[in-house]
Amino acid sequence: MKTKYFLLIFSLISLIFISACKNPFRYTDAREIPVDGEERVRKNIEEGRGITLFGGEKKGGVFDFASSNELWRASIEVLDFVSFTNASYSGGIIITDWFSGNTQSDEKNQREIKITVRFLTNEIRADAIKVVIHEKVCSDIAKLDCKINKVQSSIGNDVKLAILKKAALLKKESEKKTKK
Repeated sequence: MKTKYFLLIFSLISLIFISACKNPFRYTDAREIPVDGEERVRKNIEEGRGITLFGGEKKGGVFDFASSNELWRASIEVLDFVSFTNASYSGGIIITDWFSGNTQSDEKNQREIKITVRFLTNEIRADAIKVVIHEKVCSDIAKLDCKINKVQSSIGNDVKLAILKKAALLKKESEKKTKK
């Protein structure tokens, strides 16, 4: 009796594993498969092969490193005076927290600024980034009545120019290091 249940369970599990394969009887040519294990792994990664369970999607990652992108590093360094609410290298965006330049806490209008930097390309050029600045003006100290507006001023261009200059300097320094 126990062997019947065992065989039944074993058969069901085997059936599940076999049905998960797209073509279990696929013939491969030995000349197409690399002998070296590392080469085989590299080829499988390039082709996007992996293991999926329960019909899940195969998800591959983008492994870019922010330390090699001078534009990203320059943006972080230029905006290091304020905290970030979002800094996503893979998403290509940096959003700062609301910050204020007010020196006195009893000012009538409380004004705070938020800077958003969007990366359009990794190349260091004028159209590589877009800087958007929002301001929040509150009519009372308790910040109950606030209005948020997009700022059209030279502040965005100044931040963009500072980032581009810093990125150019970082690129020049990295090129000097690679030549040595």
